[in-house]
Amino acid sequence: MLVYFIRRLGQSALVLVVMALLVFVGIYAIGNPVDVLISPEADLAEQQATVERLGLDKPLWEQLWLFLVNALGGDLGRSFVHGEPALQLILDRLPATMELALVALVFAVTVGVFLGLWAGLRPDSLLGRSIMTGSILGFSLPNFWLGLMLILVFAVYLQWLPAGGRGDTVDLLGIRTSLLTLDGWSHLLLPAITLALYKTSLVIRLARAGTREVALQDYVKFARAKGLSAARVTYVHVLKNIMIPVVTVIGLELGSMIAFAVVTETVFAWPGIGKLLIDSIVNLDRPVVVAYLMMTVFIFILINLAVDLLYSLLDPRVRLSEAKA
Repeated sequence: MLVYFIRRLGQSALVLVVMALLVFVGIYAIGNPVDVLISPEADLAEQQATVERLGLDKPLWEQLWLFLVNALGGDLGRSFVHGEPALQLILDRLPATMELALVALVFAVTVGVFLGLWAGLRPDSLLGRSIMTGSILGFSLPNFWLGLMLILVFAVYLQWLPAGGRGDTVDLLGIRTSLLTLDGWSHLLLPAITLALYKTSLVIRLARAGTREVALQDYVKFARAKGLSAARVTYVHVLKNIMIPVVTVIGLELGSMIAFAVVTETVFAWPGIGKLLIDSIVNLDRPVVVAYLMMTVFIFILINLAVDLLYSLLDPRVRLSEAKA
């Protein structure tokens, strides 16, 4: 197990280094932030001073080398716009994105498993067919359009919920969170539902397919033959087994929720890292964009590593197949 862990850790480190090279070159080789950051009325001396202050006067390879050296110490550069460490800006906004992603994930799993289980147990019923039709709509509707429609209905027409922002927050172990305030939840509901729609549809289809497969297994038939109640068969024998692929996929989808919450955060003016990314792209704030991409790559790698290690603990055949490969 230790050898497998070291091997996977080395592979993750290699992926992180390669992505750092690609991200840095892809961001720093395109555009000129000086044109955005400096007033058009500035003279040549002021422009040159700004270029030197930002380190843009050095060749690209030298900028890359300095970036890699500083990144080893946790320094991903300073924001051109805010003048603060880019990583600190990301970490300050990360809790807002994390709570949005986690609430959306819980919603997707809870609603998706329940509806998928129902559709799998009653595939020919009207409700079962309607659930599957609705899941197709969930895959098809764009996030920005759904968010705008939710704002139009619940914020403009009905005036039940606010149209944007994060609401009131409280300090919990040094982290600002809106999960402990009623106003925070009222601001969180619409963006969380918007972000969760696609994942809910995915969970519905996974749960339905798993239910249809598990319902035909011998141990389920035997449980019914013993006279166990339908509820016990469903929630003990069926639900427990369909959750294995659901948890696996959703564990990986959490990373994509965090990384791709950009549209949802922009529509609802949610002060997370996605909104920060859009603002940084507009202002050509390269260090912040690089820090965002590196953070999301790190989250993806960390989640994949955790899933691989969990699988190796649950199924030793995974370690054996890796060793033979």
